[in-house]
Amino acid sequence: MSNRAIKKLTSKHQNLIHSEEKKVSSHVQREQGDWILNTLMIAGVDVPFKYKRKKLYQSLKGQRVNLTYYPDNEEVAGFTIDVMKVVRIKVA
Repeated sequence: MSNRAIKKLTSKHQNLIHSEEKKVSSHVQREQGDWILNTLMIAGVDVPFKYKRKKLYQSLKGQRVNLTYYPDNEEVAGFTIDVMKVVRIKVA
């Protein structure tokens, strides 16, 4: 996706955030029904980044990625935690 397309997308949807060249410190994939739930931890960020795919992918641990995401909340065991819902991810 070009910079022009990213700027258009983030201006159209004000909650979207685009980050480039972020280093993945942890990548976990687990089944959730028919989907594979992917959870990334990014170096220097304490909030998990989550997205779903239909099949397993190679690990992104140690890779640099470009992310487009929006902040969200998720309830786990009665606690509300912050998460980032990934809309687009690409290896940088």
